[in-house]
Amino acid sequence: MLSSIPEVSSVAWSSMITGQNPGAHGVFGFMDLHPDSYKMKFPNFSDLKAPPFWDLWHGKSVIINVPSTYPVHEMNGVLISGFVSIDFEKSIHPKSLIAPLKDMDYRLDVDSQKAHSDMDAFLKDLDASLEARIEAYRYLWETQDWQTFMLVFTATDRLMHFLWDAYEDKNHKYHSLFLEHFRKIDQAVGEIDSRLNDDDLLIMHSDHGFERLDKDIYISYLLAEQGFLQFKQDQDIALNNICYGTKAFALDPARIYLNLKGKYPCGSVDVAEAEDILRQLENLFQSLEVDGRKVIRDVYRKEQIYSGPYLENAPDLILVGADGFNLKASVKADKLADKAIFTGKHTQDTAFFIAKGLRDENIIPDPLTVSDIKQIIEKARS
Repeated sequence: MLSSIPEVSSVAWSSMITGQNPGAHGVFGFMDLHPDSYKMKFPNFSDLKAPPFWDLWHGKSVIINVPSTYPVHEMNGVLISGFVSIDFEKSIHPKSLIAPLKDMDYRLDVDSQKAHSDMDAFLKDLDASLEARIEAYRYLWETQDWQTFMLVFTATDRLMHFLWDAYEDKNHKYHSLFLEHFRKIDQAVGEIDSRLNDDDLLIMHSDHGFERLDKDIYISYLLAEQGFLQFKQDQDIALNNICYGTKAFALDPARIYLNLKGKYPCGSVDVAEAEDILRQLENLFQSLEVDGRKVIRDVYRKEQIYSGPYLENAPDLILVGADGFNLKASVKADKLADKAIFTGKHTQDTAFFIAKGLRDENIIPDPLTVSDIKQIIEKARS
């Protein structure tokens, strides 16, 4: 299965639960800009412009740990938001579940900051989070009268970011612990499968794939180096301090926006010159190499991959990294390529989809994308 573009969880999960692309559901990344501003904001569940499937389908749903569903809304059933969730009480619907979940020591997310200072503490928290999530699923499975049940394991993402090298290296200190975490999830999946009736449909999928990370590539550094991005003198280098003369800027992970007049406070690009600048940028990204390797796998214009009423809010160009290269937009970087603590990165083209109990495989499109999952289930239900 193909993930979203960009292959980040906020976009992928928004696409899965709505069956829409970002041009229709309005979520293009983890961060966005306030209108007529370079000030960043964090889109949350309230910013989703298309309804999630549980608001459209008849019957009660239990939804556990889906990313970008904070703060929770009223719905027919149970909703426990996934990351990024800030306030526990705003993460749980109905409120009557707050107390039993706290009794289980339920965690909204793994404390990833621990991995930066104490990997053993991080792994302990990882397992505790998984155990509490499994306990919560069992409790809700047995106490709720539901028709649709959705359970998301997200600690795998954290594990693969920090310890992909442990997965690849059998001699690594944490290799066995890495595999054991997945075995625990396998056991939980097997337990769920054993609870199903013959006419139930079981679907498993990821929001993206994973692979080894060789280099982080800082797109804003490249834009500044090539003169497309400029900052006000004698002020901190920050997106909010872009100055007139900037032709383009980036938001994570690799969304490129033209600095258009009338759209941004220091806009300096006329509509008439936009096409020429886009072509210059495409050539720059397509020719970019580090250590003799091509960095960018694909360069898309927004009209190529998005459609819908929110297309005008989309980035003008969207980049997908080549194997091993993780694209980042931070303006603080002082070099083009570097390597931080992460050893694993997302991939766009190696997400997975597994269905058991699907009686008509012809309803699965080819190629299959994250936006198709909702429609597949709807066709199977009918």
